[in-house]
Amino acid sequence: MNEFEQVIGQQEARERLLQMVSEDRLPHALMLCGPQGCGKMALAMGFAKHLLLHTPPSIGPLPAARNAETMLAKWEHPDLHFTYPTIKLPSMSVEYKPRSSDFARQWNELICRGPYFTMEEWMQQIGAENQQAVITVGESDDLIRKLSLKSSMGGYKISLIWLPERMNGECANKLLKLIEEPPQQTVFIMVCQEPDLLLETIRSRVQRIDIKRIAEEDILRALIERRGLSEADAERIARRAAGSWLKAVSELDADSEHEQFLDLFQLLMRLAYQRKVRDLKQWSEKMAAMGREKQKRFLSYFLQLIRENFAYNFQQPELCYMSRREEEFARNFARFVNETNILPIVDLTDRAIRDIGQNANGKIVFFDLALQMIVLIKNAQ
Repeated sequence: MNEFEQVIGQQEARERLLQMVSEDRLPHALMLCGPQGCGKMALAMGFAKHLLLHTPPSIGPLPAARNAETMLAKWEHPDLHFTYPTIKLPSMSVEYKPRSSDFARQWNELICRGPYFTMEEWMQQIGAENQQAVITVGESDDLIRKLSLKSSMGGYKISLIWLPERMNGECANKLLKLIEEPPQQTVFIMVCQEPDLLLETIRSRVQRIDIKRIAEEDILRALIERRGLSEADAERIARRAAGSWLKAVSELDADSEHEQFLDLFQLLMRLAYQRKVRDLKQWSEKMAAMGREKQKRFLSYFLQLIRENFAYNFQQPELCYMSRREEEFARNFARFVNETNILPIVDLTDRAIRDIGQNANGKIVFFDLALQMIVLIKNAQ
């Protein structure tokens, strides 16, 4: 059984993880960090499999090993505990603190489809696009109870935490105590996208491993072998993927969310250039009607496209990673993103992302963004 068979590239990271085990240097808490789509979760899940199947204490005779492999093929091993952001359902009481086990079926369905997925996909899986997903203190209490029990199969107990930066304060403090005094034979594997949002006291008690973007040649090979693309198509998509398998896959979908985001980006810039304040207000109301997670994804896309248009001005194709539609728009628009306004636009967008994350009024945030773009585009002319 190849535990890392679903991991694309990342050979160096795989070898580093396995070397820790072979040299008996396995820390009780690891944190895999890196950009979205680099394969952090795939590596974490593969490593969890390896620890449960191949490391002492032994899982026992051959029948037990085969049973463990069967359970891990379905991600149902009793000593593997997943933690992930959740929401409060209408059926839950006001006092109830949601925990991962409340959404175990939906989670299992998601990870059985593959280890590369986004928060958007998870939110869709649980039917909650308009809510902010967090990890509550109810989950930390549940985890303390589970990890205090003896290993079901005599080996490690694995706590795999997806996006620990989404823990609320009470949960983070309880997890900190658990990491400081870990139960016997327990290994924590955290998969973190924004480590700076995590408590410094937690970050200082875990061994951090930074995962790089996937090499272009590894994405190219995977597109050919796993998706059946021609070499020419695979080369084009692999280059634009910028080291993200998720972005490569999204490029295969003609109806991807990015197409919608591009339309909204183009509309905003045209209305801002024409100084149509009333229409910009309608644009901001349309944006406010989206769920907060989708709003943040749009702003991240907005920031990426601003940077791409800035790079386009250097007239060096190797610096640009835009789709055909994005580049067609950039031919006329890119001159409005230059050294006079690139930093103010980036600061403005970063502030909008922060405000949306802190539950600010979406209409106000996006209308302010739209009005500011009128000034910033004018200054670039």
